[in-house]
Amino acid sequence: MTLVMGILNTTPDSFSDGGKYDDAAGALKHARQLIAEGAQIIDIGGESTRPGSDPVEPAEEQRRVLPVIAALLAEEFPAQLSLDTRHPETARAVLQAAGDRSSGFIINDVSGLLTHPEMPQVVAEFGCEVVITHNRGDAKTMQERTEYRDLLDEVSRELLEIRQRYLDAGVVDDRIILDPGIGFAKTHPQNWELVRNLTSFTDLGNRVLFGASRKGFLGTLLTGAGGSQRPADERDTATAALSLLAAQAGCWAVRVHAPRPTADALAVAAAVA
Repeated sequence: MTLVMGILNTTPDSFSDGGKYDDAAGALKHARQLIAEGAQIIDIGGESTRPGSDPVEPAEEQRRVLPVIAALLAEEFPAQLSLDTRHPETARAVLQAAGDRSSGFIINDVSGLLTHPEMPQVVAEFGCEVVITHNRGDAKTMQERTEYRDLLDEVSRELLEIRQRYLDAGVVDDRIILDPGIGFAKTHPQNWELVRNLTSFTDLGNRVLFGASRKGFLGTLLTGAGGSQRPADERDTATAALSLLAAQAGCWAVRVHAPRPTADALAVAAAVA
């Protein structure tokens, strides 16, 4: 059955929930809620990746995430922990803090073609899992790099190029998870094309993570009175529908802000199957 990854942002500026869980106590409480609602994985991030957001220095990112992760490790949460970071310094600091549990972590890196050359080395050293996401730029530039002659072919080839960097560093292939990068260097129509063709990525041989929760192309689809976009926190039903489609395409996990709607949809689909 497709797993549910719950999003735990410790940032002040994430597009959907910035500032809500940027203290350790609030983040810990939200992590418990995510698990109660059906998340099997908790993805902790200390830097917003919304288009146009400002970069965060590794030291500040670590100040945000390390206390939360220490609290989660101390409670021995019944969920796998994932770190959403593009900084190898932060990945190393968290994995060192995890000690003998480091190999059970996931490093979720959305850097894509800009992946730091040291990140594959860190993942190989600690033996953890890694999500590699298709992306062509950083938060400031990625939406300027949406020109594709053949979207599916280029996204697949570029993902495999990044995967090869990890393999060359000694990361075992079955520790690598692919993410087609919905919303990263993609227009809204391109996002929909990827959704319609998710099997192109599940056929590449690695597990696939699908992350489209509350993203802008859903807000554009779900227009309200006067043509205004549906607010981000009112897109969870649509997110659950996408999660179901991703599960049917064979995706390993779906990354969501609100686990319950998605977990319920996946449970219904499993019962029918």
